[in-house]
Order: sequence, then structure tokens, then C-alpha cells
Amino acid sequence: MIGRILGLYFARRFASAVAVIFLSCVTLIMLVDFLEMARRTAEREQVTVSLLALVTLYRAPAFTEQLLPFAVLFGAIGTFVMLSRQLELVVARAVGLSVWQFITPPVLAAFLIGVFATCVFNPVSADFKERANQIEGEIFASNPVAAASLTQAKKEFWVRQQSLDGQAIIQAQASRLGGRTLSGVVVFAFDKADRLVERVEAKTATLSDGAWILTDARVLVPGFDVQSYSTYLIATNLDPRQVQESLIAPETVSFWQLPAAIRSAEQSGFGAEKYRLQLQSLLARPFLLVAMVLIAAVVGLRVFRFGGVGQTILGGVLAGFLLYVGTKLAEDLGEAGIVHPVAAAWFPAVTGILLGVLVLLHREDG
Repeated sequence: MIGRILGLYFARRFASAVAVIFLSCVTLIMLVDFLEMARRTAEREQVTVSLLALVTLYRAPAFTEQLLPFAVLFGAIGTFVMLSRQLELVVARAVGLSVWQFITPPVLAAFLIGVFATCVFNPVSADFKERANQIEGEIFASNPVAAASLTQAKKEFWVRQQSLDGQAIIQAQASRLGGRTLSGVVVFAFDKADRLVERVEAKTATLSDGAWILTDARVLVPGFDVQSYSTYLIATNLDPRQVQESLIAPETVSFWQLPAAIRSAEQSGFGAEKYRLQLQSLLARPFLLVAMVLIAAVVGLRVFRFGGVGQTILGGVLAGFLLYVGTKLAEDLGEAGIVHPVAAAWFPAVTGILLGVLVLLHREDG
């Protein structure tokens, strides 16, 4: 087995490289997002720089969470390349260490990073994302132009309901409290003959027993002038569990709340495939990061054994990118119900690990 000091040295070099790459990407993304938010809210006098900074901070974890596999891949490639160019891996091989021994510390570090990302970072990201949605809804709810700009940048929430008065279609810019409170709401109400009865715009909508309570509402009835109300009621037969599946994206549900979300969706009669896929993807994340390290190890071995640093690094990046694309493709198939969520979530990680191990076995042991 590799010594404790040497193992900690390799793990520290790898973790430092991943941290530098990840934080650099976070800084760049936050800067671009801040500038874009500033452009959208340029005409909103009540939007301050501190508020924009807060929204950017809340939005950042959800964006950067998707970059973690690439940060691990590039960090591992950079670590192995630098160790190779400085002949440290050559010395390690000279004293009898095999490739399996000196990649074990980065593999364990990547696995722990994945566990931290699933158990800690993801719940923080989900909570921050919900807070960002709430603030964005409050900012853009009363500005149709800004709301249209926001619509192009993020997914809207839609829900259809049936009540004694007829059916209604509800559009919302943001949701919080498990779908109980909506922001930037537009309601299209129809009678039993499917004729449009009224169009209601409201700043917020809160779900209560048997009705949506709309605040700061503007009601447009065909043939009449627009009427304004501080509070307006829309009848509904929905409860929070039924609203959840339509309004709450799986990415905004934390890892620890996903089992309850799955049970709630099943009990209310809605499909829970998206939540199951999200849960399995988070469980598979540590192993996906391990697969990225193994791909980087293949690149690192080629550097000091065969040369061609540029080509081998490009090959490693391409392999990691293809693995990531395969992951997204499998997730899309899982969401569509074509592939079982467990298979869709675990297949890319398991395939990447097996391919990395097979290549290393071929190059190391022939």
C-alpha cells in the first residue's frame, strides 16, 4: 500500500487543483450572471446592486453544480500531467508503486467530493435556487417586459386545474414553499363550455383550502375595463401535493427531501420518474467523479510513457465530454420513461469506471 504521507500529498495536489478550477468557474459564472441580471433590471429603480449580488449568489450553486464533473476531470488531468512532467510519478514507479496505488488517493478524494456534493452542496443549492426564484418573481412580476426577458432565460411553471366554475390554466414565474406560494402569476379562467371568462394577473398566489388567494390582482374580463383588487380568489380543487409535481422542478428539491417528494407524487397519482431519476443521479454522482479520475489517469500515464502531452490531454477532455453527454442523454431517456431511472442514472458512471479500469489494466499489466 502507498504510504500515508505520499497518499496525502497526491490527494492534496488533486483536491487543490479541483478547488482552483471550480472556484475559477464559479467566479466567472457569477460575474456573467451578475452582468446579465443588471442588464435585465436596468429600468427597475428599486433593484439595488446588493440585491443583484444576492440573487447572483443564490443562483450560482445551481449553475456550478453541473460543472463539478468537469472540474474533477480537469483537476485530475492537471494533477497527473504536472506530476508526470516533474518526474514525481516516475520516481513513484521506480520505488515499486503501481498505477493503482498512486491513483487511489485521488480516487478516494473524488469519491468524498461527490459525497459532499450530494449530501451537503445539493441541499444548499436547492434552497438557494428556491430563494432566487422567489426574489426574481418579486422583481419581474409587475413588469411585463422584464418578465418576458426572464421567460427567455428560465423555465416557466404551468399547472392546469378543474373546479366547479370550470377549468383554469395558471402560469407562474417562480414558486416556493413546495408550490404553495407562486410569484408572477397569470391565470386564464374558462367556463364549462371552455370559453375564456377572465384573465387575472397577480403579484403572488397562495394556495389555501379550495382556493388560490391572489394579491395585487388585475382582472380583465372580455368586454369590460380592467379591475384591480388587493385580494382576489380563484377556486381550485388542487392540494399542495398535486401542485408539487407540476410546479416543482426536481433540481429545486434537495437530496434529503427527494424520498418524501417521490412518495407524495405517487400518493397523489402523478408520475414520480423525474424525482426518482434525480435521486439516483445524486446517488451515482460520487461514482461519476471516480470515473472522471480514471479517465484522467489514462491521460496521465500516456504523458510520461509515450509523450504527446497536447494530444493526450485533448483525448482525455473529449472522453470526459462524451461521458458527460452520455449522462445527459441517459437522463433524458429516463425522464421520458424509455429507460428505468436506476439504469439511466447509473449506466454512465458504471460504464466510465469499467472503461477506465480496462484501459489501465491493458496498459499497466498488458
